[in-house]
Amino acid sequence: MIRNLMTISFLQIFRQLVRYTSTDTSLILERSINRVQLLGRVGQDPVMRQVEGRNPVTIFSLATNEMWRAGEGEATSTGDISQKTTWHRVSVFKPGLRDVAYQYVKKGSRILVEGKLDYGEYVDKNQVRRQATTIIADNIIFLSENRDRI
Repeated sequence: MIRNLMTISFLQIFRQLVRYTSTDTSLILERSINRVQLLGRVGQDPVMRQVEGRNPVTIFSLATNEMWRAGEGEATSTGDISQKTTWHRVSVFKPGLRDVAYQYVKKGSRILVEGKLDYGEYVDKNQVRRQATTIIADNIIFLSENRDRI
């Protein structure tokens, strides 16, 4: 019985953490999660940009690799190893982290980026509307120096 009461209390607390009910009974705001972790190598030295009237942002690219062996899953995996590289655009807005990223992130560095996905649109130089996916970083962990020093 005590275990059942503890389970019921836990569920009530959990529901409060996950769901916020406003004073308007028809409006229920649920919390959600938008988190991403990427472990890879930096593709180019970061650049810092500032649009008039906005805070600066540090931007760089990060490569992640996926590897597999052809014929994997078969009794004998003797196939060639294939690799696919995916490039990610990383933007850093947090003031302290933005400056550290600009100063210490270098091409070839192996880093772990934690943040959230952001989807947006922009108009390119040919006036064509394009979509962009960006990782908005809120944490960067430096795992190694530049690839040339390893």
